Order: sequence, then C-alpha cells, then structure tokens
Amino acid sequence: MLKQRMYSSPGLTLGQLVESLSDREIRRLIDDHVLSVLDAVFGAGIARDQLRRVACSIIDLDSVLRDATMRWELLQMLSGSKRRELELRIGRSAYGGDWTDSEVRELRSFFGLVEESVEVLSAPSVELLSPKYGLFDHQRDAVRRLGAALRQDERRAVLHLPTGVGKTRTAMHVVSEWLRLNEPSVVVWLASGRELLEQAAAAFHEAWSYMGTRPLQVGVMRGDQTPDLNAFLDGFLAVGLAKGWALSRMDSDWATRLSRRVRLVVFDEAHQSIAPTYRRIADELTLDYRCALLGLTATPGRTWADIDVDGELAEFFAGNKVTLDVPGDNPIDFLIENGFLARPTFRTLLARPGLHVSDHELDRISDLLDIPVGIVVALSMSEQYVTAVLTAIEGLIGKDHIRILVFAASVEHARVLTAVLIARGVRSEAVTGLTPVRARERAIRAFKADDEVPMVLVNFGVLTTGFDAPRASAAVIARPTKSLVLYSQMVGRVIRGPKAGGTDACEIVTVVDPSLPGFGDVAGAFLNWEDVW
Repeated sequence: MLKQRMYSSPGLTLGQLVESLSDREIRRLIDDHVLSVLDAVFGAGIARDQLRRVACSIIDLDSVLRDATMRWELLQMLSGSKRRELELRIGRSAYGGDWTDSEVRELRSFFGLVEESVEVLSAPSVELLSPKYGLFDHQRDAVRRLGAALRQDERRAVLHLPTGVGKTRTAMHVVSEWLRLNEPSVVVWLASGRELLEQAAAAFHEAWSYMGTRPLQVGVMRGDQTPDLNAFLDGFLAVGLAKGWALSRMDSDWATRLSRRVRLVVFDEAHQSIAPTYRRIADELTLDYRCALLGLTATPGRTWADIDVDGELAEFFAGNKVTLDVPGDNPIDFLIENGFLARPTFRTLLARPGLHVSDHELDRISDLLDIPVGIVVALSMSEQYVTAVLTAIEGLIGKDHIRILVFAASVEHARVLTAVLIARGVRSEAVTGLTPVRARERAIRAFKADDEVPMVLVNFGVLTTGFDAPRASAAVIARPTKSLVLYSQMVGRVIRGPKAGGTDACEIVTVVDPSLPGFGDVAGAFLNWEDVW
C-alpha cells in the first residue's frame, strides 16, 4: 500500500511564517543557488513583497522541518507565543534533544502539513485488460471452429446459436477477421427486414471501430437505398433480400459483378437461404472460389418434421454446422445455468379456466396450426379468445413483469388488444407492418427505455427477428403456428439472460400445444434438427 498525503492548515502556515520573518531570516531559508540568481537579477534592491512571494513559492517547508539543522534555525525564528504553543503540543522544549518521529509529525501538523492516510492500491505488475468488443469463452471457441470450416474446400458453414446468445456479435469477429486478411475486399450481409439490416450495420460499426485496421465503406441496400456497387470496393454491405431480388429483375448481373470483390457472404436467418430466389443471390455472390458463405441461425431447419426439406438446407451449407461446445448434454441447459439465457416457464393459454373454445376449433388448431388465415382471424377475434389473451397479459403485469411482448394473430387482433389494454389503464402500443416507421420507432424506443412503468408491446409480423429488448421478461404468443422456426424466434425475444443484459427468468404464455416436440422446451427446439446435419 502507498500513503497518499493530504495537507490541511490547522497551525502556522508557510505564508503566515514568511510574513512574520525579516528579510534576513527569509534569506536563511532560501537555497544559496537561488539567492545568487535573485541577487544577480535584482541586486540588493529586491522589494520586500517580491522576496516574500518568491519565498512562499520555493521554500520546501516539509524538507526544512525534516532536516535537523534547518529545523533548528527555523525554530529560532519563531515568536515567543508561537514557540510556547508548539511546546504545548509536543510536551517539551522546542530546543532540547533529538526529535522522535512522532514529535516531527506533530511539528509538521503545527505548520499545517497534516498527513491523512488514504489507502491507494499500488499499480499491479500484471493487470487484466478487458476488450471493448469481447466474446465469452463459448463464442470464441465458435469463432475458431468457424474459421477452420470456412477455409475448407467447400468454404461453407452455419453458425448455430440460440437467440439471445450473440450470433451477430460472434459473426462480426469472423467478418472483421476476413476483412483484415483480404485487403481490399467486400463482405456482404444478407438479411430480411429493416431491423436485421440496421442491426447488422450498427454491429459492424461497433466491431470495426475496435478491431479494424483501415478505413472501410459501409453500405445498406434496401428499399430506395441503392449504393453505387461499381464504386463499392472495400467494406461491409448489408443487402436486403427483397431488395436484392427486385434489383435482379432490373439488372440480372449485379450480384455476379459484385462477386469479383466479395470474399465473405453472411446469410442471416440461414433457414431462408434455400428459397429459390434467395439461393440464387447467394450463389451468384459466391461465384469466386475464394469466397466463403456463412449462415447464421437459431433454428437450422425450415420445417418441424420434413427431413427432406431440412436436409436440403444442410446440403447447401456442405453439412458444416458449428454450434456450442460446452459441458453437459444440452448447450441450452449450460447457458441457462450460467446466466447466458433466462430460465423459461411455459404456460398454455387455451388451457386457462373459463376459456370456451369449441372442440371443433381445438381440433382444427391441433391438426393445422399453421392454419388458413381465416381460421386464425376468426379465432383471434372471438370474445373468448381476446378475453383469455388480455387476462394472460394482466396476469403477467401482476407478477411484476415490466416489459411484455405480445405476438398477435392478425393486424386487427393487435389493434383490438392494444385498444382494450389502453382503456384499462395499461401502457400499450401496437406495431404491425402497417405502422408508420416513425410511430414504430417511437413505440420500440419506449419499450426499450429504462423506466419502471409496465408496458405491453403488441405486434404482428414485425418483431420476430432483429429485435432486441433485454428488459422484456414475458411473451404472450397469441399467434397459432406449426412453424418451430417462427415459434423459436418469438420465444427468443424474451430469453436473453443476465450475462447478456437480460433477465434471470422469463415467462411464455402460448396458444401452441407445448406437448409438440420443441414447442414447450427451448432445449428440445435447439436440438430438433440434429439428425439432418
């Protein structure tokens, strides 16, 4: 430990001392070398006030008091009253014998040099430096294995991580490495929807600011945004899939021309990649043999139970799937136990007492689930169904959930639920594909805010991907579906754990039968497609 000295002035200060001394006495306390310079500059004519200003600036009173000879001279200069005051403090004559350490400390205190000991940790010989864009152990391991997989002959692989475990952050380490190793080059990030594209661009901005080695272009191609691809030579380009396909109908060779500079294509939500239109874009962008293709997904399959369709996805990525390598039989259990994912509780809405849905409706839901739109709309707008959903939401608020995300079955369903919640005094917003961009952004911003007023965000079709709200701890999935991919995405919105900025536990109320494989168990959903990889 070091002692940090903090001086106060309870006694005779240096300024007071100098003011009481004669010019001759002051000169005795000033170093001879300094005196010679002063005399050379001023001669014998240095004014009294100038001499005192110099003295207050250069006399090291602490050194004077610690030196026995200088201390003796200084004590001789004290007035009688000040000397007696000092002797009362030290309990003896100021001129007698050697000074003990404690007496010197008391002397220093008398002259206002009070030492207060404040413990300050000394600088360690070795310190731990945390990175600004770091990864957890399991993420770093995935990056290492991805690098090896993407350098194989096929140069294709899928990163399979649960939602909320940092797929985007992990992938950005791969993207940054590829850009550092390939100069100049382009990385193309393919994704559907405004949120995923903006999330990718923002994540790259942050990642490259810490891991980058040169200035790069960053572009987004979506809607009416179309960068000059001929001038895009070195950087990160986020491309909307719908935009890419629309551009292909006007300029069929845009992806082929760009491919000459592309060294990595990242396909977010990789289960979409084998749709014919999207597959064509990915194939054309990866024409150069040096280009790698990385898929990102929490659900490495397209269906619940069609092994042929799911096998096509695995084949497209050369059967290379990099997932978590952690202790235990199931990575999800490890992530929950160690705080990376929230511990989920599932409850079925249709099993609530007092909800009277006919056997015929239940049969059709169980048999079809992904269901003709007419059935969804009819069910979602029934009085019993709306009442059950509202009861579930209000029950979650009563359990102190601050942020609740609701997945409605239709646009009208979202609007009705929101209207009733507002009428009941619950802060609520509806977000659908028809919501204006500014209103949508305002609602999402309020939902992500740090205030403690409970809020319900009801959405239809827009917040299943690319939406991060770590404070959301409950979801009501009031949208029947047999798509395990869609279901897992909805559950994933509220499952972020405390180590990832989320909550310890989350609660999911759903209309889906949890007895179906993967629909009532996050771990089961994560492992559902293992047989095709």
